[in-house]
Amino acid sequence: MIEGQFESGNTETAILSRLIDAERSGLAPEAARYILTLEFKDSDKERMNELAEKVREGTLSSGEERELENYRHVGHLLALLRSKARISLNQRDTV
Repeated sequence: MIEGQFESGNTETAILSRLIDAERSGLAPEAARYILTLEFKDSDKERMNELAEKVREGTLSSGEERELENYRHVGHLLALLRSKARISLNQRDTV
């Protein structure tokens, strides 16, 4: 259950989780299929790996920590949208 992981409190991720309501269908099939194609660009993946390495080394600056948190938030949002897309497509197929 993705939604339950992020819905407590009033962080940006929690608010978006409640707004998106990933466990409820409602996306048009075209929109759902499009969402399932979204992914980070290679340059973003490389940057996330660089930041993760700095975390492991203990050399992450405060600015880089904020940058990494931004990537985490977007990753959570993408996970919520993908969940809603899959549910929307699955419920449509069972109707």
